[in-house]
Amino acid sequence: MNRVFVNLPVKDLSRSLAFFGALGFRTDPRFSDERAACVVLGEGKYAMLATEEFFAGFAPGRTIADTARCAEVIVSLSVESREEVDALAEKAASAGGAAYREPMEFGWIYGRAFLDPDGHIWEVMHIDDRQAPNHTATAPAPA
Repeated sequence: MNRVFVNLPVKDLSRSLAFFGALGFRTDPRFSDERAACVVLGEGKYAMLATEEFFAGFAPGRTIADTARCAEVIVSLSVESREEVDALAEKAASAGGAAYREPMEFGWIYGRAFLDPDGHIWEVMHIDDRQAPNHTATAPAPA
């Protein structure tokens, strides 16, 4: 698998682009026009922000989730440090997003979540692999 594209419907594409731009993400103009924009999340990872009308064409017969009442997806991003988690969550709040739930602390995983202007849930986490428990001893052997 070379690339992952998460497709999200948005009410106001310009507002969404301003929000993600304020978080430090750039767009890829090759996959962007007035109906959708490709936000580069990292190497090979993208969020396709599509106007609700354009998005609906890819999901015939389905209703677009009302993010004020439903959670349709949680997009999780990992970063290199706890400080980056806090910085990105705080940028999101300053750029028109909103904090979502209390910070998560699981010893070797620290994370925070926020809502973008369309109510999609984004999670930012730092995973300290050096402190991760070793689960290989209890994992079943491959068949």
